[in-house]
Amino acid sequence: MAEFTPSLLVVSAHAGDFVWRAGGAIAKAAMRGERATVVCLSYGERGESASKWLAGNSLEEIKAIRRDEATAAAAALGAEIEFLDMGDYPLVETPEAMTRLVDVFRRVQPTVVLTHTLADPYNGDHPAAARMALQARVLAQAIGVPNADGSVPTKDEIIGAPPVFFFEPHQPEQCDFRPNLLLDITDAFERKRAAMECLPAQTHMWEYYTQLAIRRGVQLKRNAGPNLGLPHDTMGEAYVRYYPQVTEELS
Repeated sequence: MAEFTPSLLVVSAHAGDFVWRAGGAIAKAAMRGERATVVCLSYGERGESASKWLAGNSLEEIKAIRRDEATAAAAALGAEIEFLDMGDYPLVETPEAMTRLVDVFRRVQPTVVLTHTLADPYNGDHPAAARMALQARVLAQAIGVPNADGSVPTKDEIIGAPPVFFFEPHQPEQCDFRPNLLLDITDAFERKRAAMECLPAQTHMWEYYTQLAIRRGVQLKRNAGPNLGLPHDTMGEAYVRYYPQVTEELS
């Protein structure tokens, strides 16, 4: 019998989102020897690459730049990455896009899924990505939903019911983001910072997400109990679990 390996799937609207919001979780999974896969629905070429437009780059040049940056960032985290090139601003939910995303779920067989929140008044692409991720998770479980090539999926191709976690949006208060899980990323933060520095198109984000990791680390310590001996420089990421947790005991 083949050895079971956990599989993390991150559905990212744009090429940089997975780094800022979930880079620590991705790096920690890779450091444990687990498979980590990022799927970028777009390159963020229109809405999140202002410096490249101001530099006079063409649309195709910007796509190539953002693809290279995101590929380097994923490598720094220890993750695989693929791009669906669905376009951004707006990111449009189409049947074709859903079919392609279902195919990703079936190939990756995730045991955990990370994606955006369902509310973000500042960026409609983010909730669109979340809706697609949730819908693809449901459809990928249904044997009657064909694969991207039109074939009927086998029992091994349909997925189970992986838990879904929403990562922290850029303006959490405006997105009604109330985290119920704080992840200790202290041992993985060096990788996350290295991945952030692979994204020079958004250098203004580097310090913001470093400081956010510090603040979430402080909250993590306050919620971890008095006797765990967590270091002063604990770093954290915040998440919301969407579906109920199944457990045999409370902890």
